[in-house]
Order: sequence, then structure tokens, then C-alpha cells
Amino acid sequence: MNFEAKNPRDGQTTSVWQTFQASAGEELPDFSSVVYDVVIVGAGITGLTTAILLQEKGKKCIVLEGHSLGFGTTGATTAHINTFYDTNYSQIEKDFGEEASKLAADAAKESIDLVQGLATRYGIDCDFACKDGIVYSETDKETKELLSELEATRRAGVDVVEVRDNEVPVGFEFAVLYKDQAEFHPLKYCAGLARAFKDLGGVIVENAFVRNTSKDGEIHVAETDQAAVRGHNLVYATHIPPGVTIFDTECAPYRSYVLGVKLKNGDYPKNLVYDMKDPYHYLRTHVIEGQPYLILGGEDHKTGHGNPQESFDALEAFARKYYYVESVDYKWSSQYYLSVDGLPYIGEMSASDGHVYVATGYNGNGMVLGTVAGKMISDAITGVESPYQSLFNPSRIKPVAGFQEFVKENADVAYHFFADRFGTEDLETFKELAPGEGNVVEYQGEKLAVYKDEQGKVTLLTPTCTHMGCMVAFNPAEKSWDCPCHGGRYDLEGQVLCGPPRKNLKQILIRG
Repeated sequence: MNFEAKNPRDGQTTSVWQTFQASAGEELPDFSSVVYDVVIVGAGITGLTTAILLQEKGKKCIVLEGHSLGFGTTGATTAHINTFYDTNYSQIEKDFGEEASKLAADAAKESIDLVQGLATRYGIDCDFACKDGIVYSETDKETKELLSELEATRRAGVDVVEVRDNEVPVGFEFAVLYKDQAEFHPLKYCAGLARAFKDLGGVIVENAFVRNTSKDGEIHVAETDQAAVRGHNLVYATHIPPGVTIFDTECAPYRSYVLGVKLKNGDYPKNLVYDMKDPYHYLRTHVIEGQPYLILGGEDHKTGHGNPQESFDALEAFARKYYYVESVDYKWSSQYYLSVDGLPYIGEMSASDGHVYVATGYNGNGMVLGTVAGKMISDAITGVESPYQSLFNPSRIKPVAGFQEFVKENADVAYHFFADRFGTEDLETFKELAPGEGNVVEYQGEKLAVYKDEQGKVTLLTPTCTHMGCMVAFNPAEKSWDCPCHGGRYDLEGQVLCGPPRKNLKQILIRG
């Protein structure tokens, strides 16, 4: 079943949230004479949380969004708000110590309070609801891991108890319940933040993709296709900072898959539920325009490496095995970045960058950590010391020897443009490509990214990612070209959708 997507996002599948129109931008006027306190790149939950908190403190802020509000992962999340992380407390405790585990737990709890507080303060009707979170095991191995995590979670100060019911029709050995979790509608929430931010004098500009950033003395300059925007501070709320940075070696991109399922018998989960598989499944319920849906996610794989259809098929098989499915009305996927040590990087990029802030490596906890990042970056810019600064500080990354040369060698990849090289007679070469399919092929000694639409029209692109020169792969689910190295993604015309690339893939002209 197809539903109208009122709010676009970085893929051609439709999430349940996209039935809500969340645009809040405006045209980009001439800002050449304006110097903002803070220029924020990205209008997802990280950027908008940062913006509203800074604007409340009297800072003059502008948000530049390359596409539309919630276009990236915020518009494709499952919107769980947890006091536990994909990198569990036992792992945090092992790698960073017990105090670090307590700090991570405090950050998660503060995040939930902040979401609820902002929604209440600005009257944002975003379906916010307090829930319990249940994690269950199905095997002896999983039970041993869950018992270990139960003790580590308690040491971290999180309210968790053993329970006898996992609240879903799946057999289990052991289950625990996390109290004081939450859920919400992410686009309704972000649209409310955007309205409040603008009411406080903030500026949001959509379709203002930042192609380059530079410094003019102590002032940061963000260059869009329409104008250059200047500010004392620059915040990359883009899921991963654009361009070639040290974070490319420290964060790996993943895709996660989600279904929106209508059930025959109304047996929808009342709380948030998670199993212990790897990758794990996560379930909850949300009512969209009066209709409840089972939201089922999981089957993750590295971007550009797995088979999206196999992931969707596995999720649907899980749903049909345990539930009376009436229909699968929504299928979509989203992207996240996993840091090398499992914790996010939030704060000033480095002392040498000077007032440039970043938030990345959220793993599967974007709604929680995006909120934490907004608070931390707001605090940093206004001179407030965050208790989480040391734990999440990007400066814990130690650049590997030779990284500067690595950047130099990869930043100037040769991009070939084959204008007038191909004529319509050459298209016979691609006749075996089925309508709606894409592939990277070799033709006359050159690699080409080829897509044939449902009407048989062929689009040719250079297949070399403009970020660091990796070869893109076709994503048949989202109809995009995805980079398997660092998560750059492009639409069928070669326009950047998300990730670190700043330049589009170049189209190869076809002579008539």
C-alpha cells in the first residue's frame, strides 16, 4: 500500500512519519552583512535542539538545511527514547569504567527529561508518551549476556527490574524491564521546535546545501549555492561532518530496516520491546491518523554491503511468524553511524578548528544522543561545562600516523566527465537492465553507474563517490547510490542525499 509522503526524506520508501508536513523553512536572503552567533548545518533533531537551546539563551542563530526539515535519519527513526544504549552498559563499564557508565546513563535520563520539557514548554503535540522498555532473551547464551547487562545497568543507576512477561508473543527465557522510557512522533516534535525557534527570532533556511566552509579571520563562512552565511560558531548537525575528516576512519555507516504493520486482532505492543539477536529486533506501537501500527525494526547491515530486500523479507517473516498480519503498509530504511569505541563524538572538533562543533557516532540511539548533543553543544558555546564533555569529547580520537597524507591523496580524486561521449546507440549496451534497476557496469574501459527508470529512460553517472573515491553501489529499496566506505548517498540524478560528500556525482550526457 502506498501513502502520500507529505514530507520528503533521503530515500524513496515512505516512513510512517512522512504523512505529516514538517516544513518550516524560508527563502535564503542576502546575508552578506549579517554575522550570526551560531551557524547550524542540519535541521534534524540535533540541529533543532541545539538551535532552540541557544536561541533561548539570547544567541542569534541560523539553521541551514540542505533539503527539508527532518530529511535525514530523524524522518526515518523508530523514535524510541531509551535510558540504555546499543553499546550496552557492561561494555561501557569494561572500556571506560564504572563512572563513565553512570555518566552515560545520566545523559540518557536527561535527554528524556529535555524532550518532555521542551514539548511541554512550547505546547508541541508530538504524541510524547512515557513507556516501559522490555528486553528479553531466548537462549542460554543470550540469558547470560542479559544477566550481566542487568547488573551493569543497575550499577549505572538505571531503574531496571526482572519481569515474568515480555509482552510479545515470542517465547523467552528471561526478561528485564527498564522504567521511564518514552516514545514520540519525531517530525511533529521537530516541527514544533522549529516553530518555537523562529518565534524566538531564529532563522531556518531549507534547500540550502552547504558546499564548502572556510574562515575569514575568526569568522566562519558557510557557502551555499545561493549565498554565503557567516557566524562566530559553526555546528555540524549532519549526522557525520562533511568533507574528509578524521571521523571517516572512526565511524562506520549502517542501514537499519523498519516495517509499519497493521494487525488483524489489535494485539499491538503496549511498551517498547527488544530481543537479544545480533542485529536485534525492536518493536513498538504508534497511532498514525487514527490507525495503530506495529513498528518493527532491525536486520541492520553496513551501508552498501547488504541486500535491502533480504532485510525487509526477514522482518516481514518475523512479523508474520508471531503476529496476525493484515497488511504491511510501510517499509523504509535509515542510516546511522557506529563509532569505533561505541560512544558518540560530541563537542568541539579540535582546538585547531576553533569554534567548530560536531555530533556523530550515535549508533542506533539518535533521538537520545541527538538531544544530548544539542544540550552539550549549547552548553559549550555559552561557556557551561557539561558533565559529559570528557566522556563524549571528539578529542579522544588520536589521529593515526600519516592521516594528513591519507587525506591529501584521497581529497583530489580525479572525476571524469564524459560529455558527448555517449550517444543513443550506446544505450543498447544496457538493454538487459530491467526497468527500475541500477548497477555499476564497465563499458569501453570505464566504470558507469547506470539506472533505467520504469519508462526505459537511462541515466548515466560517474560511480566514484566524490568524498574519497570509493565506488558507489545501487540501493534498490531506496533507489539511491550508496557509498560502502563512508556512507555517502546520492539520488538517481547524482545529487547528494546524506553523508560526508559535498559534491554531486556527475551526470554523463547522452547525445540524441
